Amino acid sequence: MVTSVRLEEMFWLILESIGERDELTVPQLLHRLYNESLDAGHDVGNFTSFLRVCCLRYLDLQLRDLIPAQAHVKLSQLPADEILSLEAVERLKVNSSLT
Repeated sequence: MVTSVRLEEMFWLILESIGERDELTVPQLLHRLYNESLDAGHDVGNFTSFLRVCCLRYLDLQLRDLIPAQAHVKLSQLPADEILSLEAVERLKVNSSLT
């Protein structure tokens, strides 16, 4: 288990916002993300980098209206599989327009 994480303040603020949406403290959120990563078979050797990516994806999903920006909407109640599918479709569109 990771015992310390060093992040820039901006990332801590984003993690706090994410956690608040599901009534989690930042340590509870980090514990959940760490365990979910392990369960998915991901390498958590650089957990700090993983957290930065999580924060950026969260903001990106909000900017593209794939998840609501309203803080009262719990992330745990959103249809994750549907959101990931929509994200993949958008990524394909972007990649095909670049070639």
